[in-house]
Amino acid sequence: MSETLRGRLRLLLVIFSVLTGLIITRLISLQFGSSVSFFEDQYKLASSYPIKITPPRGRIFDRNGELLATNDVQYALGLSPDFVTDPEGMAKVLAAVLNRPVEELVAITQPAPAGADVAKYVPIQKPVSAEIGEKLLAMQRDPAGPDLNGLIVEPFQTRTYPGGTLAANVLGFVGYDGKGYYGVEEFYNEILSGHPVVGIKQVVPFDVALNPAPDQGADLYLTIDRGIQFLAQETLANALQYYGGESGSITIMDPKTGRILAMAVSPSYDPNKFLTEPEANRANPAVSAQFEPGSTFKIITMASALQSGTVRPETTYFDTGHIEVGGVGITNWNGGAWGTQDMTGVLQHSLNVGTAWVSTHMGPQKFYDYLTAFGIGQATHIDLSGEAAGTLSRPGDPNWYESNLGTNAFGQGVAVTPIQLLAAASAVANGGAMMQPHVLERVSDGGVVHTTRPQVLGRPISADAANTLSSMLAVSLEREASNALLPGYRLAGKTGTAQIPIAGGYDYSKTIATFIGWGPVDDPKFIVLIKLDKPTASPWGSETAAPTFGEMVKRLVVLMKIPPDNVRQALAASGQ
Repeated sequence: MSETLRGRLRLLLVIFSVLTGLIITRLISLQFGSSVSFFEDQYKLASSYPIKITPPRGRIFDRNGELLATNDVQYALGLSPDFVTDPEGMAKVLAAVLNRPVEELVAITQPAPAGADVAKYVPIQKPVSAEIGEKLLAMQRDPAGPDLNGLIVEPFQTRTYPGGTLAANVLGFVGYDGKGYYGVEEFYNEILSGHPVVGIKQVVPFDVALNPAPDQGADLYLTIDRGIQFLAQETLANALQYYGGESGSITIMDPKTGRILAMAVSPSYDPNKFLTEPEANRANPAVSAQFEPGSTFKIITMASALQSGTVRPETTYFDTGHIEVGGVGITNWNGGAWGTQDMTGVLQHSLNVGTAWVSTHMGPQKFYDYLTAFGIGQATHIDLSGEAAGTLSRPGDPNWYESNLGTNAFGQGVAVTPIQLLAAASAVANGGAMMQPHVLERVSDGGVVHTTRPQVLGRPISADAANTLSSMLAVSLEREASNALLPGYRLAGKTGTAQIPIAGGYDYSKTIATFIGWGPVDDPKFIVLIKLDKPTASPWGSETAAPTFGEMVKRLVVLMKIPPDNVRQALAASGQ
């Protein structure tokens, strides 16, 4: 070999050695140098993006373990533009699967112009059904399938309500943002939703990262009884249809514990279809809509008068059919004079004049102190979202007038919610103790069970006054042969027919018909408020709300397994 050739070989070896050294040096620099974090960050930006990992939402059951709300799976579609290799082909596949115009999807899947900022994730559609989501995933896994590189098919949990409209306004719904709205879903959102965490979604299939596990949501068991709830909703629907009512509610509570057994409202909605249902139907007027209660409020006035010693059942007055309070004349519902009446007669004939006579004899200080003790004008703090507090003006308030002392006594000029009125009347049914109304029975959280305990809101009257008034109300129903009565069971209750306030006065053509009743009188197991808005068959609560109560209680005592009074009392006497 010539010296020239050897020289050239040595030169080449030197060159290759230098180049190899430079490459190795560069590799070491890339692996361990100051630019390592930059390239790692660039890779992460291109191959992954952060996502919120949401735990399964807690389920909701009725008091007997019947499922009211659970979770289902739907999908969200998006794409990562950097990884799309066949935008036109993907657009055609998605157009066929999603039944959307191909031109619209081509505009989404096309790569961005050179130099433009490109999002790492472009949303296509949310939600899509589990059927469509799984179909697209199967296409991606199929080697012979269409080119869907860059398409991101992500499952996400959605809420489903097996009963549809059953207890919908109690439950509320969960939006696609994962938050609860209205009812239990909103009030207990934090307990139900658990605690989500932020993880990493990998675009490159072979690059797998472990993500943290979120805290699970807790399961809730409500005081609602599915069977009683169904009965209340069916009864309300039938009553509104039969009496031509515009809307209404039926609330059933255990007066001894405050547990809500059913809360039906109409109009209602299907929380599975919350996006397409009227938004106005989502609220729960049993807790959020205040109204002037009319004659059912006479229960509160008479309870206050008995407790204060202003009257006794046998106290009499002479009803001339008219009384003036604060310069305003008050007449009875029929404009008639009823002569000498005792306090049971005031309730039996629902006399406005008699009730105003009672409140004026109490005096404003005593009267309004008792209304406050009954929770009028205050929220009950029931565990449902959107509760209103009602409206009560007291002496000294700018909008209180002396005439209010008379009109407030029979439920005019004072506003309550159905749950507020029911809670106040429950003190009479429950021996003077007003219980906190609630819908949560217990929480099951990872095997740990927390059970709620009944709470006393207050004791506005004594047991003697409560029992005396219950008996007076039972007698008044019996003397009237009310349609609310049920043979074999002694019940107490009061009808109400309230005018509806409008600008400048009251609408004399429409009413709100109500009935509050409880039983059995000697051992109450339920208290019920029937409210029918603007019935057209008859304006009177005695002819609409009272018979609705009677029809429902026929089935309610069967569902609650309450024997007739004589059977129950005989069993109790025998120790069974």
